[in-house]
Amino acid sequence: MPTVGFIYPDHAAEDDYPFAERLLGDRFALPVAHIYGTDLHAVPELLDLGSEHRLAEGASLLAGHEPDAVVWACTSGSFVYRWDGAHEQVAKLAAAAGKPASSTSFAFVNAAKALGLKRVSVAASYPDDVAKLFVEFLGHGGIEVVSMSSEDIDTAAEVGRLSPEAVVDLAVSHDHPDADAVLIPDTAMRTLGVLGTIEERLGKPVLTANQVTIWEGLRLVGAVPEPDELGALFRCH
Repeated sequence: MPTVGFIYPDHAAEDDYPFAERLLGDRFALPVAHIYGTDLHAVPELLDLGSEHRLAEGASLLAGHEPDAVVWACTSGSFVYRWDGAHEQVAKLAAAAGKPASSTSFAFVNAAKALGLKRVSVAASYPDDVAKLFVEFLGHGGIEVVSMSSEDIDTAAEVGRLSPEAVVDLAVSHDHPDADAVLIPDTAMRTLGVLGTIEERLGKPVLTANQVTIWEGLRLVGAVPEPDELGALFRCH
């Protein structure tokens, strides 16, 4: 069975991963290993959270699952390193795991390219300074952000407590008529259960952090299925 291991910071919305396993018909194993630091959405803390030694710890915790690929399931803990630093972060993770590796930030860029997206709207839960770093990262990946919102939520735990209705409202209220899609960048937010609702409301693709992270891992192992429940991204293959 193809196996993708995910390194997830602390606890918030990690139940999206076993939920995805069920949606995928239990044809893939998506084990999650937790690393711990702070869940504060602040640059110094995020740099520590995504540090080499913490990700190496996560890779070690996943080793028993014998993953075919490993993904750092944290958007802010990867884009905060900026474009070149995030590449170095992934390279070091791949070396530690001895497997192909990526991160949620690169997953967003790769997913946008797979869908042919050029202009997007970002509905971010982060404080403004952190959200702007995501916009900068997308720009390096050739993706123009035509609209950005920042909800100024300080911690991942708070994001994880958002109701499904609040997640839908966040996405729908921050769409832009010039955007090809809406991006929701926090892996602490449960989104897989409402993807279909959001895309139906908007009439355009939606990319969310846990969705693209799972897609990226499956892409690395060359086995992306096409379940309707996981949005336009999974249907584009």
